[in-house]
Amino acid sequence: MVAMLSILLVDDDTQIRQLLSDYLGGFGMSVVAVADGKAMAEALDKKLFDLIILDLMLPGDDGLTLCRSLRASSDIPILMLTARGEAMDRVVGLEVGADDYIVKPFEPRELVARIHTILRRARGNGENAKEQKEVRFLGWRLNYILRQLVSPDELVIPLSNAEFRLLTVLVEHPSRVLTRDFLLDEARGRNMETFDRSIDILISRVRQKLHDDPRTPAIIKTVRGEGYIFDAKVTR
Repeated sequence: MVAMLSILLVDDDTQIRQLLSDYLGGFGMSVVAVADGKAMAEALDKKLFDLIILDLMLPGDDGLTLCRSLRASSDIPILMLTARGEAMDRVVGLEVGADDYIVKPFEPRELVARIHTILRRARGNGENAKEQKEVRFLGWRLNYILRQLVSPDELVIPLSNAEFRLLTVLVEHPSRVLTRDFLLDEARGRNMETFDRSIDILISRVRQKLHDDPRTPAIIKTVRGEGYIFDAKVTR
């Protein structure tokens, strides 16, 4: 028997909470719906969830603030729900660690598809990593089992699911120029709405985690007009 997916929905609109709770329930998902960040924190203290659907506009701390806070200590998949369609809002959402976003109004069936895609990729991270537990480069360690990045100083660096996927793709293809299209297919998935800067934003986030100076990067280098190259020796 397949276990029900456990979803935490954070939205201050009562009608949306009820609508999505009923709809997702019809697809075998157990939904806990809350209205704000305080209630979200209380729900997370009581139960483990597979994914959080987080509205951008909330009373008190907004969705971006909550997403940033979650990413400091957790890699739980986050799907941002927003009424804002401007590119900059999408950019900021990805920068603070959201795995995907969907703009209101939307078809509920599309939301279901995005949830399954995020979880499929999150659970599949490392499965194709040639059965290796971890890889090492320049003193860093990327552990596929624990899904952790460990610094040369033995500090665990939190990674979002999207960041982990991207870094996994990069270390599995060292010293090769990887196009943005390839990285988009492998690390984010083509079913998500994309825009020109989506992969560049993820690269920037991973560089920051690796302390790789964006002005003169030594690990993830930009190849103008082509893409990126992971310029470090990888050992298994």
